[in-house]
Amino acid sequence: MPVPSGGPETKAPRTLLKDTVLARLREAILDGTFEPGERLYDDQIEEWLGVSRTPVRDAVNELARAGLVEMAPNRYTRVAIPRDEDVVHALQTLGVLLGGVVRSAVPVLAPERRKALQEEFAAQAAQLRKGETAAVDRASVALWRSIARDSGNPLLAHLCEQTIDGLAFRLRAPSAAARLDPDAHAALYETLGERIAAGDATGAEAAVSALHLLPTGDGSPVAP
Repeated sequence: MPVPSGGPETKAPRTLLKDTVLARLREAILDGTFEPGERLYDDQIEEWLGVSRTPVRDAVNELARAGLVEMAPNRYTRVAIPRDEDVVHALQTLGVLLGGVVRSAVPVLAPERRKALQEEFAAQAAQLRKGETAAVDRASVALWRSIARDSGNPLLAHLCEQTIDGLAFRLRAPSAAARLDPDAHAALYETLGERIAAGDATGAEAAVSALHLLPTGDGSPVAP
């Protein structure tokens, strides 16, 4: 079969454009520009970003797979609505993922990187004690992404990149705040940082489990 000319050159801009649209839409959802339940219309997004329909559809479909968008064929495309009944499952799923991240990353991190992470988690603990939970939520997602990349496991990093936003978004349901004891969670953030700094992957994973209410060996959840 003759190879079409200009293939790589014509494909690269489309991929880059889709990624740009995806980043802008994700940011608008996560910072509240687009509120939960708000309808998303292709033509309005096209006008807003100055792009064609194809990258918009590609980006919206990816956001739906990530759990930030809900779609019902011929009915609506809208920003996902965090629901109280999803909070525990989302929290525990996030804990399983992030527990695997620290278990994989801590043994391969350089000592100076482990120390820097301890300082990051200590700073987030201080913010929690001040009641700045929204700021901590935003910082934590970015921090966990960086730890996943540092793990040296590209599949784990990709999984984290694809799922962490949707899982964290589900924790914005009204009942999630009632599960947060700022002082207890701040102490666990500090413990997590200390275990990472010490190179203790198992201890770091246990702290993540406690933060995310994962069951212990007897089936009871770990209290934060």
